[in-house]
Amino acid sequence: MTNMSLVTTFILLGLPHSPELDTLLFGIFLVIYVLTVVGNLLILLVIIVDSHLHTPMYFFLSNLSFIDMWYCTVTVPKMLMTVVSPEGSPISFHSCVAQLYSFHFLGSTECFLYTVMSYDRFLAISHPLRYASMMSGRTCTFLATTTWLSGSVHSAVQTTLTFRLPFCGPNQIQHYFCDAPPILKLACVDTSTVEMVIFVNIGVVASGCFFLIVLSYVSIVRSVLKIRTSAGRWRAFQTCSSHCTVVLCFFVPCVFIYLRPGSKEAMDRIVAVFYTVMTPLLNPVVYTLRNKKVKKALLKLKGKVVHLQSK
Repeated sequence: MTNMSLVTTFILLGLPHSPELDTLLFGIFLVIYVLTVVGNLLILLVIIVDSHLHTPMYFFLSNLSFIDMWYCTVTVPKMLMTVVSPEGSPISFHSCVAQLYSFHFLGSTECFLYTVMSYDRFLAISHPLRYASMMSGRTCTFLATTTWLSGSVHSAVQTTLTFRLPFCGPNQIQHYFCDAPPILKLACVDTSTVEMVIFVNIGVVASGCFFLIVLSYVSIVRSVLKIRTSAGRWRAFQTCSSHCTVVLCFFVPCVFIYLRPGSKEAMDRIVAVFYTVMTPLLNPVVYTLRNKKVKKALLKLKGKVVHLQSK
């Protein structure tokens, strides 16, 4: 990646807030971060240990937990540093590149994974008799690998387009992490073309994934309505409701940030908290509190730990 940048260090200004809230915000975000990492680690551990959860649905859920664990790790620790630093937190040029790449890599991979998970639910509900053969172990591995590779390529495009520009003047980023929109505002040249390419790039991925997810769930609803018993319909809807909840919490703020004309920096930073901090926390909360199999597996794991400690 070559450019004529004279800037070697950026300053992340963080979330807009009054100094009196420093300690409170630091405590809140630290607790959320710890809960997110521990919660997603627990889901990973339970899925690995419990053989009853070795199914396509939980295989993709383990991928989601792994992504969310690192997704918040990419942004939250730096956010915590900006909260307690009134002048902002410095980040080197190369660290900023790495953060932007990692953020978009994990974010776009999660976007693709939500699409795959909706397709998995469609097959499970609409084609229950052929589900096992259609979602074999090889197919699941192929789909998961494709999401990771697609996310990597998408992020490489975003990162290259952003940092190939020269940065020779102001170095204060109006955000709590390195993201393309606030960084482009610091470039020394006209960025309208790059902004349009990034807009189209993100727009195609986000709208394409969202369209496929909606298509899957329209098909799911049609299949569910054909189920004769109300209990059966309720179980089917309950299986998918958790996925829909997390998908909406992820897509709506992303669309607000990246796919709307104009930009209000303070508002963007506050909205970004929803998909960088809250969504990774929602994954373990939604999938454990609303999923009987996961709760049963957690209790079983807890019993094993207690039994080992009593020996």
